[in-house]
Amino acid sequence: MSSRRLSPTLLLALATLLAACDFGGESAEALAARKEADGKAIGGACRHAGRALEDCFALNKRADKAAIFAGWREMNDYMRDNKVETVTPQGTTLPTAGDAAPSAKPGKPKSKATES
Repeated sequence: MSSRRLSPTLLLALATLLAACDFGGESAEALAARKEADGKAIGGACRHAGRALEDCFALNKRADKAAIFAGWREMNDYMRDNKVETVTPQGTTLPTAGDAAPSAKPGKPKSKATES
């Protein structure tokens, strides 16, 4: 008989705990603000790296273009006003159209006279 008395008490306690939980995740406003901030950060980083705006759009297709542009423009103004030079990225390189073929070693081309 005591198990029947515990069941409503247990359910009431569980309901009270679950009522305080937020299962909805981020609000729409918070999500929009985060996406805009991410886009501005991407745009600013692209400009600081000397990347063209169009290249930045192409490399970040999922990001909001208006936010990327706003970040790129803000960084451009900041760099111009403070005479900041672009920084060449030192990390991994991005593949280009010429990377599909095997790369030749840099140096002078061999002439036919030196090959024999």
